[in-house]
Amino acid sequence: MTDSTQINGDVYVSPRYLAGLSGHSDCSFDPVAHWPHYHLDAGPCQLVIVSPDHRIKIGWFGDDYDIWQVSAAADAVSQARWSARINQNTPPEIVHGLTSALAAEWDEDSVSFLTNPSLNWADALRPLRDAGWERKPLQRGVLEIVSPDGLAGASIDIVSSGPHAEPVTLWAGPPGWGTRAEVIFSARTPKHLIAATAAAFAAPTPVARYRNDLNPQLAKLAHLTPVQPPRPATPTPLDLQRSTAARHTPALGTRSASRGSTTTLPPAPAGPPPARHR
Repeated sequence: MTDSTQINGDVYVSPRYLAGLSGHSDCSFDPVAHWPHYHLDAGPCQLVIVSPDHRIKIGWFGDDYDIWQVSAAADAVSQARWSARINQNTPPEIVHGLTSALAAEWDEDSVSFLTNPSLNWADALRPLRDAGWERKPLQRGVLEIVSPDGLAGASIDIVSSGPHAEPVTLWAGPPGWGTRAEVIFSARTPKHLIAATAAAFAAPTPVARYRNDLNPQLAKLAHLTPVQPPRPATPTPLDLQRSTAARHTPALGTRSASRGSTTTLPPAPAGPPPARHR
């Protein structure tokens, strides 16, 4: 952790699961930017992005709590086989893990985003175990895996059943409406898609945010690093020549008299007082 009160401007946030929602969600939709977009004028859903065959739907509910809702069906008009609800505290870089996997798998003949070949729920969270997250003892039918800092985790309710059950939750941050990020998957979500989202949770790469956009509680828990401005480019020979010429140019407001003249020139007009530096 770092003293976040001493840092302003653009920062890198690590771990990324504490970064919250940025000022925009564009990166979550980047993998499917080429898919059809439907902007809705009425209702809580503001945008729907669909695969070309309308089997995959990604809804954006910008003013709601679960602001992303993702689903997939066997065809354009069938009931969703699985769904995911993602709340407003989830970094869009994590949602990118799911949308990127869907974009990579979809084609007109693909069914891999509908099938669930693995029977082992632990396969869905393997990226977390590979990143060093700790598996807790099974309690009351719930399998828990927690990050080393204890600020993120995943839970699988292995006793829930039925197509509408939501047994898998990825979470981060302290409990609370403005701090807890959650990605909740329904029972028939393919485990490799959950794993793709989990991998985005555990990725070590920090994400950029504007310091004042961060939730104060999350900022205190995260490690913030100022984004350094780019170093100035190496001056060219022409730049050096101009700089040298500028140093030999008389200062503004000075006057000169011709040699041998006995005329006294009036003083140059006084310029503004020099700026005071604190």
